[in-house]
Amino acid sequence: MKYMLLINAGAVDENGGAEGCAPEDWMVYDKEVREAGILVSGESLADLVTATTVRVSPDGERTVTDGPFAESREVLGGFYVLDVPNLDVALDWAARCPGARGSGSIVVRPIADFDA
Repeated sequence: MKYMLLINAGAVDENGGAEGCAPEDWMVYDKEVREAGILVSGESLADLVTATTVRVSPDGERTVTDGPFAESREVLGGFYVLDVPNLDVALDWAARCPGARGSGSIVVRPIADFDA
């Protein structure tokens, strides 16, 4: 079963990195999920200031604004999609992810399989 691990940083450093982990930590984790044969995909997102939000009103009018200026202090920093046997295994991999450290968190969600 495929699960998405959404990486939320609670705070970022002056270089835009997640608090509590270094680039080397991410390289080690990337290598581990690749070698385990469970990585489907994964990406780090560009800086939040590059984001654009689109909303469409009930009458079909489109509104485009800079950034997702949510009330949350967490910032979506990237994601992994892993193919593992069950939720417990996905949670184990989420706990190993550097993004779960410090004030960060990992949201684990199953990928819908509409062909099943």
